[in-house]
Amino acid sequence: MHRLSNELVVLVARLVRDVRRHNVDVPAASTRLMSLLDELGPSTVGRLADHDRCSQPTMTGLVNGLVDRGWAERSPHPDDSRANLVTLTALGRTTLATLRRHNADLIAERIAASGRSVDDLETAVALLRDLVPPTQEGTP
Repeated sequence: MHRLSNELVVLVARLVRDVRRHNVDVPAASTRLMSLLDELGPSTVGRLADHDRCSQPTMTGLVNGLVDRGWAERSPHPDDSRANLVTLTALGRTTLATLRRHNADLIAERIAASGRSVDDLETAVALLRDLVPPTQEGTP
């Protein structure tokens, strides 16, 4: 069980890296941050840094990159005048949706080429859903 569990983690990480290599127009860190914003909703830089397990200065740089590309925007925090909320823009949501469609097409092609069935894919997705903890809800 432990060997297969470890192999699952290693293979999922390799798959994610390989899929990201096909998204040459969007840096992997930007994709990760847009996905995190999509999952969490409007968030402070501190909250994003906590969820991404990086420093606030690192996250500030990543957020600046999204803002510069028009994929995210900052707005004043309604409850804390010292903080801003970071939110995906319409362009950011469109970019993320395009990336996800591209990823789905790539994986669907590979699954079809492997001879695996839709039932196999449903089983794999169900297993991963059970293994991935839910988003930590809380204040932005």
